[in-house]
Amino acid sequence: MKPTAEAKVLPSLEKALRERHVLVEEALLRLAPVSDSPEVLAAAMDSLLAPSKRLRPILALLVAEVLGGEPRSILPAACAVEMVHTSSLILDDLPSMDDGKERRGRAACHIAHGESTAILAAFALMNRGYEILAEGWPGGPSAAGRAAIAQDLARAVGAAGMIAGQARDLAMTDRNIDFPTLEFIHSRKTGALFIAAAAVGAAGAGATASARQAVIAYAKNLGLAFQIVDDLIDATGAASEAGKDVGKDLKKTTFVSFAGIEGARQLAAELIETSQHALDAFGAAAQPLRELARYVIARRR
Repeated sequence: MKPTAEAKVLPSLEKALRERHVLVEEALLRLAPVSDSPEVLAAAMDSLLAPSKRLRPILALLVAEVLGGEPRSILPAACAVEMVHTSSLILDDLPSMDDGKERRGRAACHIAHGESTAILAAFALMNRGYEILAEGWPGGPSAAGRAAIAQDLARAVGAAGMIAGQARDLAMTDRNIDFPTLEFIHSRKTGALFIAAAAVGAAGAGATASARQAVIAYAKNLGLAFQIVDDLIDATGAASEAGKDVGKDLKKTTFVSFAGIEGARQLAAELIETSQHALDAFGAAAQPLRELARYVIARRR
């Protein structure tokens, strides 16, 4: 399964993504942090509502559907994942981190609103995500179920998850690294939130332990493939198409600099194939997740 520039999103998936994107956008508008925040902070938190694929919350909704659950019952939890993700992007773009200048087609939050306000906005969004899980919502999981989701999310972000990946990534700037280190960094910086999103969907469906492990294995490989495609976009794409800075990872080892463009494409294809095999037990019911994997490898932004 080699990705090509001609790869297209299947019509059935395009419709599914569009419908769930609308659901997520409407929910984010309802659940966004409170409006009585200081105006300057509220403007920075609006990073949450910038145009985005919303792939992580959509993944949560699709997993819930595939496993026989009601997606709307976990929609606020899926939005909590998106809030944490947006928070991580704001922090990732800071001058002391990856020094990004553009994000989601806009100036990075710290460029538009100042570094100190961007940091506050990031923590406000992250805390709002956990607040939603603590409060609960009609028709949603029990308190114990929400606590389990919060634990999965905290682990994904924490010192053994995304933060660990970012710390190792920063430490390896201007240094050559081996493949296990590269995989360690990106399975945590990127992959951890894909896993958390899949866990949200599994929780919403009341999945068995084996079903949960299967969708987590799918998400783990999907997330790493997503990062490799990101590296390919950074190496070969244009900022106007990507919606963010490209060519900014020149001082770091990426999957492209490690394996070359064709090698990175092949690795992404292998990961997508592995992700799909994780779904074998679900048969035709898992087709939406298989199509989502094809979308990830075909995307240009």
